[in-house]
This record gives sequence, C-alpha cells and structure tokens, in this order.
Amino acid sequence: MKKNGISVQPEVFQAMQNIDIKALESFDVKLLRPVLPCLVRTALCQPVDKSHGWTVARKDVSKILAGIDDVNSIVALLSIDFHALEQDVKKEQQLRSKVGSSHTDSVLISQLQNGLALEFEHSDSARRIRLLLSEILFILSQVRDNKIDFSKKQWDLFDCEVYLEEVSDVLCIAYSELPGLLPVIDVAEALMYVPNGAWLLCRLIANSPDSFREVCFNLVSKGEKQDEESVSGRKRMALIKTLCEMNPSEAVYVRSLCVQHCTMPGLTVSLTLNIVINQSESLQESSNDLVPFISGLLLGNNIEVKNWFSQFIKSGQRRGREPSSSMLYLMRQRLLQQLVSILPDTGESMKDEHVITAGSFVRLYCALKGIATLKFSDEEMKLLLRMVTSRPPISQSGARFVSLGLCLLIACPYIIGSQDQERQVADWIRWLMASENLFERQAGKSSSFGEMLFLVAIHFHGNHMHAISELVCSTLGMKTHVKANALARIRQIFTQDIFTDQVITSHAVTVPVTEGLNGNMAGYLPIHCIYQLLKSRAFSKYKVPIKDWIYSQIYQCSYPLHPLLPQLLEVYVNSILVKSAKTDHTNQPIETREIMDLFNKKPVFQKTCSGEINLTPHICMLYYILLYQDMLDSQRKNLLLSGRNVDAYPDSLMSTIPINYLIQQSQKRQDLYGGVFSSLLKLLVSQYPHLCIIEDWLDDVMTTTTTTSSSYSKDKCTIESFKAALSTVPENSTNLLIVMQQMINLPAEELLPFTDDIVQSLPVILSASVPRKLTDLMKKIWFKIHSLTPRSLRLVTVNALRPQRKSEFKFSTYTETDVTVDPLIVLRCDERVFRCAPILEVVLRILSSYTLACRVYMDNHIQCNPVLDNNNQAEQDRQELKGALLAAQESAIIQILLEYCMATGDEKNDDKGMLNNLHEVRSVICSYIHQVFISNPNLAKLVHFQGYPCELLPVTILGIPSMHICLDYIPEMLSQPQMDKQIFAIKLTSYLCGQYALPKSLSIAKLCLNVMFAMIGVLDSKKRSEFFLETLPYLVKICKAFPPLCEDVTSLLIQIGRVCVSHMTSTSNVPQTDYSIALSATREVTQVEQKSREVIKEESTEPSKKRMKIDNEHLPTHHKLYSVIQSTFRSIVTKAIATRDLY
Repeated sequence: MKKNGISVQPEVFQAMQNIDIKALESFDVKLLRPVLPCLVRTALCQPVDKSHGWTVARKDVSKILAGIDDVNSIVALLSIDFHALEQDVKKEQQLRSKVGSSHTDSVLISQLQNGLALEFEHSDSARRIRLLLSEILFILSQVRDNKIDFSKKQWDLFDCEVYLEEVSDVLCIAYSELPGLLPVIDVAEALMYVPNGAWLLCRLIANSPDSFREVCFNLVSKGEKQDEESVSGRKRMALIKTLCEMNPSEAVYVRSLCVQHCTMPGLTVSLTLNIVINQSESLQESSNDLVPFISGLLLGNNIEVKNWFSQFIKSGQRRGREPSSSMLYLMRQRLLQQLVSILPDTGESMKDEHVITAGSFVRLYCALKGIATLKFSDEEMKLLLRMVTSRPPISQSGARFVSLGLCLLIACPYIIGSQDQERQVADWIRWLMASENLFERQAGKSSSFGEMLFLVAIHFHGNHMHAISELVCSTLGMKTHVKANALARIRQIFTQDIFTDQVITSHAVTVPVTEGLNGNMAGYLPIHCIYQLLKSRAFSKYKVPIKDWIYSQIYQCSYPLHPLLPQLLEVYVNSILVKSAKTDHTNQPIETREIMDLFNKKPVFQKTCSGEINLTPHICMLYYILLYQDMLDSQRKNLLLSGRNVDAYPDSLMSTIPINYLIQQSQKRQDLYGGVFSSLLKLLVSQYPHLCIIEDWLDDVMTTTTTTSSSYSKDKCTIESFKAALSTVPENSTNLLIVMQQMINLPAEELLPFTDDIVQSLPVILSASVPRKLTDLMKKIWFKIHSLTPRSLRLVTVNALRPQRKSEFKFSTYTETDVTVDPLIVLRCDERVFRCAPILEVVLRILSSYTLACRVYMDNHIQCNPVLDNNNQAEQDRQELKGALLAAQESAIIQILLEYCMATGDEKNDDKGMLNNLHEVRSVICSYIHQVFISNPNLAKLVHFQGYPCELLPVTILGIPSMHICLDYIPEMLSQPQMDKQIFAIKLTSYLCGQYALPKSLSIAKLCLNVMFAMIGVLDSKKRSEFFLETLPYLVKICKAFPPLCEDVTSLLIQIGRVCVSHMTSTSNVPQTDYSIALSATREVTQVEQKSREVIKEESTEPSKKRMKIDNEHLPTHHKLYSVIQSTFRSIVTKAIATRDLY
C-alpha cells in the first residue's frame, strides 16, 4: 500500500536544517515523529561540540523526547554491536558483487522461515537492521546490474504501511552509524525503485538535512533527457518532486540542476508550476516566473538547452496519453489562465501594468511556435488574436507591444481564421495608423511603430519574403521560419486594403527625418522605409522627389553612425545614375550649393564645449560624393550612349573639403564612424590616390614632435607675432625660432589660420644664412598642416616657391588643373630649394602627389570621352599614348632631379667632405627616385636608356637601392646600335658589379667583355679609339669585383694594344711607349701633328700613301689609348689581383 502525502512537513525540515531547538519544541509529537532518530542520537551520543550552548541545547532535546514511547525502540537500535555489523555488511557487499548471487544468499541473515515482513515484525532490533540492510544491498546490486523489473518484483518490507515507521527508524540509524558503507546517493537511487521509497527518502534526508543537495544533484544528473517517456523517469520525477515539497526553498536550485544537465524537462515544468503557486496566491502576481523561465529556455544563447526543451514540447505533442497527466498540458493551461488575467474587457484599453507582460507572452508563444513547433489550440489562437488586437496605452512599452504583436501576426498567420478576424486585424492596423502621431508625441520618435508598418507593406509589395522574415526575427529577437504561402491573408490586408504603392511612396517623403539619427537608436525609423522604397525604385516609378529628404537626413545625423545610412546613400546614388527596367525616371543628385552650405554651416574645425565634434554629416556627405564620382566613372559610357548629360562635381568643391582629415577621423574613431571607413578608403584610393600616399598616413612619424623645454616662452603665438618675427629674418632668426617652437606644440587644427603666412615665408627660409633648426621646424609645421588640408596647401606652396623675377609683368598663379596636367611645374621653383634638404622634402612630397593626380586625370579624361563605336584599336592607341605621355613626364622628372645632384663649380672645390648640403640633397633625391623605381620598374629602364652623366653613377648606385634591377636590361642596352648607350651600359655594369657582386653580375660582366672583344673588329679606327678610351678604365672595377675575369681582361688589353702598336708604327719604327708623358705637353702634340701634315704634303702624289694619311690623323688618339691600356693593366695588377697580404 502506498503512503500518501509527504512524510516530513516543510517547517519541521526547516527547523532541523537550521538546528532550531525552539521551533522543534513548539511542534506536536506527531510532526516530530519522522526526525526522532536524529533527535535521539543528538541526546544520547557523545557530542563533538563541548560548548555550554550546545550542552543546554542537548538538554532541551532530551526534554522534547521525554514521554515519547517510540524513543525506546530507537534507543534499542543504538545499543547493538555496530562493529560486528559493519564486518558482516562488508561481507554482504562482496557477496552481492559476485555474478550469479541470488536473493536468498546472504551473510547478514540466515534462512528466513516466514516472509520478510513477518520476520521483521518478530525480530529484535539487531536482526531488524540486518534484514533491512540485506534488502537494501540486494536492491543496490540489482540497480548496478540494471536488473530491476518493476512489474514482477514484490517488496513486502516497503509495501506494508504498518512497518514503515520502524523501517524508517532502522534505515536512519543504519545510515548514521554506517555512513561509509551506505552512501546516501546510493540509498536514494535504491529507494526510487521500491514502494513508498519517496516517503522513506524524505525521512532519511530529514534526519541528515545536509545531504539534501547531494542527493538531488545525483538524482538529476542521472535522469533521462525526456523523463515522461519511461517508467523510471516518472518514478525519478515523483521522488524529486516529493523532496522539493519537503524543502520548497530548494526547488529553484533543483530546477537549475535540470537545466544545467539538460535532463528531466517534465520535472522542470512541474517545479516551475509549483513555484508559481507557492510564490503567491494571486495568479496575477504568480505570472512573474513561469513566462520568463520558459522564454529563457527557448530564447537563451545555450543551443543545447534550447534543443532539449524543444524536444520536450515535441514529444509531449506526439504522445497519445491523457492530457491531464502531461506536464506540457498543465503548462499550457497555466499559461492560458495567466493570459486571460491580463486581457482587457471588450472596448477597453490594456492596463499599463499588463503591457510588458503581454509583450512577454507574445515572444513566448512565437518561440513555442517557431522554435518548438507547438501547434496552437483553438482557444489559444482566439485568445492570442484578442490580446494582439487590443489597444495598448500610449507609451513606449505600448509601442513596443504593437511591434511585437504585428510580428506575431506574421510569424503565426494561422491565428487569423475567419473573415471577422480579418476585419478585426484590418481595423486594428487602421487604428495604429491613426494613432501613430499620438504615440510619437507621447513616447518619442524612437518608439514609433509607423515605420515598421510601412516597411512591412513595402516588403509585401515587393514580394520580399526573406526581408520580412529578417524583420520579424530581429524584432522578436529569435530565429523563426516565416512561410510565404501562409501569409496570403495578412498580405492582402496590407497591400490591398490599407497600403497601396502610391500611398506608401507619397506618404514616405512627408515623414519627418529623424533628428540626431545615430546607431544607438533602436526600433524602426523612417530611414528603414526610405531605404526599401529607394531599393525598389518606388520614388522613380511615381516621380516623387526624394533628394531633399536625403539631404535633410544627412544634415541631421549624429554619431555613432547609423549602420543603414551608408546603404541608403548607395541605393540613392544608384537610383540617380542607373535607370530601372520599370521606369526611365531617375532621382536628382544633391546640388553643389547644398553641399557647400553643409560645410559652411557646420564647420569641420569648429570648437565645441564637449570637445567632440559631430563629423557624421561631413563624413556621410564625403562618402556620397566619392560614391557618386565612382559610379559616374563606371557608367560614363552608358550615359553617353543613352544621351544623358550627367555632370560630375567640380574640382573646386573637392578642394574645399578636408578629405584627409575626415578620413583620418573615421579611422581613429571607428567606434563612432567605423561602419564607413573601409568603404571610404576604397573609394579614396580609386578616386584620389594622391591623397593616399604612405607617408601621409604615417602622421605619427611625420608630425609628432617632442615637447619643448620650459626655457621657451609659453605665451600663445598669434599671426601678428609670426609676421613680426618673420620680418627680421635672415638678419635675426631668434624671434622666429621661438615663435615656431610655440607653433609646433599647437594642434593641427589651430595651425590652419597660419597657412598662408607659413607658405609665404618659404622663400625667406631658403636663404643660406637661415639656421638649419628653423628650416626643420618649418618642414614639421608644413607637414602638420598638410595632414588636414593637403590639396590646398600643395597648390599654394607651388605658387609660393616660383622663382622670384624682377619684372613688372606678373605671372598668373597656377591652378589645380595646371599642376595636375603638368607635374613638371612643381620643379620650376626657386633653385635654392635644391640645396635645402628640408624644403626639398616638401617639394618632393608635392611632386609625388601631383604625379599620381596626373595619372588619375588622364584616366578620367579617357573615361569621360569614350570610344562609342567599340573600336578596340582606337582605345588601345589611346591607352598607349597615355602611357607614353606619362612615361615622358616621369622620366623628365627623374632627369631633372639627377641634374640637380651634380656638383657646381664651387661645390667641387668644397673641402667639407660629406657634411654639406649637396650630399644631403642627393640622399633625399635618391630616396625619392628609389620609391619611383620600385613602384614603376619600367621607368628605371627608360631613364637608363636615355642615359645621364657618368659622374652621377657613383651617386645613383650607392644612393638608390633598387638599382640592381638594371642588371635585367643591360644586355638590351648593349645590343643598341648607338655607341654612347653601349659605353653607358659598360660603365653602369662596372659600378653594379662593385655594389652587387652576384652571379648575375658576373654573367653580365662576361657579356660586356664579349661585346668589347667584338668591337675591336667592328668599329673603325676613330670610333674604336673613342669607345675603348671611355670603357677601358672601368674594367678595373669589374676585375676588382670578379678577379677570375682578370685573364680575359688582360687578353682584351693585349689585343687592343697590338692594334694600337700597329697604328703607331705606321709612321715610325720606334713606338712611343711612354706617350702619356708627352700628352701632358700640348706643344709636342702639336709638333707631331705638324710633322704628320708635312709628310702628307711631301708624299701626296703617291697613291699608296693614302691609307697612311688616314691613320696619321688619329695618331695622338692611338698614343693616348696605348697609355690608357698601360694604366689600366697597371691598376688591375695592383688593385684586382689577390696577394699574400689579402688577409
């Protein structure tokens, strides 16, 4: 027979758990009966705590036990020999662990004469413990081997209600005295399979309340994933429920264990329902736990928990059991009761305190439907539709409830089942439209739901079901599947009854823009509707102007940047330049005047009290302009073919926009403008690569300066003080030095007013008497201003550095277009620049930017004037001409810079060594040329084919690291028919071999020697002498780099020497072997020439002497060549041969 009710009252368990003796004294003897074993042990056993307080408490316990008859039987249980019992229990456990042991095999008890219940009744205390322990150990062995059969096994000792009190006492005493042999978690697992096991377990736990959590943890962790599917699962659930009834305060803990282990969902729901009842008698207040808890399971981030509970709901719907015995059914009934309690009466509005709860119900039922696939009953659908179409109070929470309700109608469209319900929904939506302005005034624009209604209508018109699904999912905060074929009724309500295409488009432009639009604004805003209408080309279709709304929204936006604003600008630009298939009408671009007004009314460098300037409108407008220019370039040919004349924004507009500063701010403050930085950078690189020079982005290196010492004046510098200090230069540079030390510590924004004066002072700074410290400071200040407004600063600098001419005729200043088309203008500056390294760095930065700008200008010119007849040859010719023009410009720049690297007459006589302006200028120029060669190796080939003075070869080889690429095209230079190019190639090879002694250099050197061997027999006498006089001295460098070539070079010298000797002996048998001395005296040379002429005159009548005449004309050259051969050989022997002194 099963014992009904819990065996221990919650208040008694609470008193035992808290050791509240006073509370125990107040209880009736009947209530104390379950915990008597613990109380008797407390009173009789020797305590560990010897304090006075506990001694008094034990006396109070003895008073409680006085007069209770059942105490005597418990005392008798404590008086047995537990040591002998412990030994027998161990033997019993060993026996039960053996395979094949039967129920009758036992060490604790002998052969039973009668049934177990009768033996228990007739036995003394010692035998009763043995009988119970034998039964418990047998059950444990069966559980361990999974041999429990609930339908056949009879448990007489636990099934008889008469003996339960004594069995409970024996169990509690046995566990207390033999804790190591009877773990409480094993006993709990065994009692789960016997009748009245929960009743006994509650008594056991009540006598040792500290083991409550341990037992619950073990039972839950071993539970089934779906506890209502099996008999053992239902028994386990009943056992834990009984424990939680005894200790209600731990029900939440047990429920959390179920969620943690994803086991026993039925128990989880049951405990939740009991917690709701126990929390409050009012159903209205009790709804605070059930709905949030179930919503948390289905909408939480733990996928395992979500799948576990969803499976519970799916399994509950599949089972064909009685509804009343299912936890799912009970949960749904409780939810319906709570739902009914918050519904308003017919014709009334929902109460304020019920709005948030109603929103929670909407999300919960959407989760049950979308995630757990719960099928709503007719009653649930009726009540949900009644709740959704109820009119909430005009508040922020009311607007939120309306948005959630609209999503419920889309996510669960089957709740609209009749014509009356369709009219009910349509009337509700019309009421929403009429109340939209009222909600905006009372709750704020961020709480408006009107934009969401328009957005849903737009998606329905465009048949964008995926977009509707995303909208519903983002509003509900969950992933749910929206079936397109189930939305026929709700779609008809939106598209035919309420919102037509033209109504939506006409209404959209009248919606005010969102003031202070930023990324922190939640909900659905007018920008969402405008974006979708632009994307579907609705404004173009109905010829509704949208330009003013777009401009106003850009003007009113703020930081952090709203993520949809860049996408809005993209579809807007696309609607301007690309025609739709549905209509030929396009939107109008923002006018130049309006863009200028934005930058004038909201200055970029204005000062604010908060310190943070709102640059969002400026960055968005810059993004729009760059995007417009980029798409216009890509669509230029299509626009011309279609006959449309679309103008680009003028360059004068772009020069007034601080593009670099805005890009830098979007990079530095990516928390505010991060959504647009990458797109801005991509457009800037393609449209204005001259604003993306690497050095410009390294602003920390170029503009950061160390703090000045305290010796400088701390007064704030002004434009007047700068002009006054500049007027004393170059006679007195101290004042200007102090002012510029103050300026260098100012932020770049505060240096902008000084721009004109800084630029106009550059020619003064070029004076040789100006201290170097001053020119360095000027360069740093220039680069600091350059980081903000590079384009305008570059142009005024070019005009300021023009050569000063004392002429009454005034030249017009260069424009941006002039310098862009012809970058060589930059080099037409004051020649003093090329001996002032800091200012030269400024000029070269300007030059590199305009060189890149010229390339972009040429590309844009070709795109603006496309070949309309698809003539590929003509297009190819134009590209080749463009490349030739750019190559000519850039090679001319390199040649001019190399020319300025040559020393003048005074500099050649300068004995300062390497500490001079020329050496520093060469370093700056070579660094620039190196960058140019790396970016365009073909330019290096062109420059060297053109050639330059050989005296610059040591400068270029040592100063330009990329000169090694010349090894690739020296063979091509040697094959040229021009002798000067061949000579230049050999000289270049000699220096390259000395700098780069590589296998490739050795191959090129051998090739040069082969060419020189060939030239001996190819060239005539005059050209041969010229060729070898120029090239032979450079063979020393080749031999020094590659000593194995000395033998080949010697052979070459011998062969050339023989040719020279043959020429020299044509008029004399005695060669002038030391002719190098004679060459030093011009008189002797003249005499030789005169003698040669006399000989020619005397023998002019003999025809056989004609050939001798030709040779005698170049006789001094051969003598000179002969001397060069000797000196070359002498140098090779002394410099290029490895000797014993090498190491």
